[in-house]
Amino acid sequence: MSAEAAHAAEILAQLSAPERLRALAELARRGKDGATVAELANALDVPVPKAGAMLARLKAIGVATGTGTGVYRARLDALREAAADLDRHQPISNLLVVYPELRNLFSHGRLTTFPPTLSERWELLSEMLTRFLDLDGPCDEDEINRRLSGVTDDVAGARRMLVDTGWLERDRAGTTYGTSRLLSARGKPTPDS
Repeated sequence: MSAEAAHAAEILAQLSAPERLRALAELARRGKDGATVAELANALDVPVPKAGAMLARLKAIGVATGTGTGVYRARLDALREAAADLDRHQPISNLLVVYPELRNLFSHGRLTTFPPTLSERWELLSEMLTRFLDLDGPCDEDEINRRLSGVTDDVAGARRMLVDTGWLERDRAGTTYGTSRLLSARGKPTPDS
């Protein structure tokens, strides 16, 4: 794991504590005015030392700033930066560079929508997912599902799309899948496919 991904994971872990998340939300609500430790303690109905500890933790992970006058402010850009760091480490990220026209179908490395079935992007998405599967021989359905689950919650829909577009083919026994078309440099089928 990269240092950026580790930092993003630490932010998420720290914000999984409801009281820290509430503290950050309160700072965000207050905007540029921010809050002192006492003001935050009052707003969250917690003891001042507990509010101070929450703010210290938020500042340590970079989602809050504190000034010499004791005013703390939310630094929400840190959350956007962490999300971008995590996005760069999603398994599909490298392929989205090769297929930029498909980026709007994904959110945070997950396929969120399928293009219309007869569109050029339907075929292109199938081609990209075939590259993502990286099959070097026949695979059973469980393995295909496991690999596809790395980028989509609709595994069955993605698998069906790959079969419908001819990129995946099931054997006669119905037990394994394999690629039925060859990929060229960008992914277009070669003439012999």
